[in-house]
Amino acid sequence: MAAATGTNTPRERYRAQVRAEITKRAWEQIATAGASALSLNAIAKQMGMSGPALYRYFASRDDLITELVREAYQSLADTLRRASAAGADLSGLAHALRDWALTDPQRYFLVYGTPIPGYHAPADTTALSSAIMTTLLDACAALPRAGAATSFGSYLEEHRDWAAGHPAPPGALHRFLTFWTRLHGVLSLELAGHFTGMDLDPALLFTAELDELLAPLP
Repeated sequence: MAAATGTNTPRERYRAQVRAEITKRAWEQIATAGASALSLNAIAKQMGMSGPALYRYFASRDDLITELVREAYQSLADTLRRASAAGADLSGLAHALRDWALTDPQRYFLVYGTPIPGYHAPADTTALSSAIMTTLLDACAALPRAGAATSFGSYLEEHRDWAAGHPAPPGALHRFLTFWTRLHGVLSLELAGHFTGMDLDPALLFTAELDELLAPLP
């Protein structure tokens, strides 16, 4: 049998497996105690490893958090990309976003929740975030009257760096930000349990907000 080459060597496969188990344990720890309490030493103990041994796979806590952030962004980007490829419009993408968040709230909160004290995500995670925004901006630009002018839309036209150079007209940029902020507001409150005891159906509220956002522009 020919020797394995490239990324398929036994050593590299073993390294990938160990890193995958570490990230799995990290997600379990985050689900229990939150991202700010993430401890590489605790994960090492669970895996029967020494702390120094685990640091051969992730150089620091921040290195591990960055891997988790990349996983979360990539998971959502793939979810929205598949929905878009299947013909989903902005409404379909919004529900895909909600389903993704409800399936794994910890991934949602890691990238859209309270920042972890002392942690700063590296610049390369911006590309994954931009992929998510591009899919949603494309859907916003396809809406009727998506290019309608607004004063804030004109402001966004002059400050579109946040949109990664997307060619959407000013009205679509404004509509996207309205969509992004309002739906994330509902999702964050739902996932954090703030609707508990209100006799309120979060799914209906989410749909009502979405219907209002998708209503034809005057």
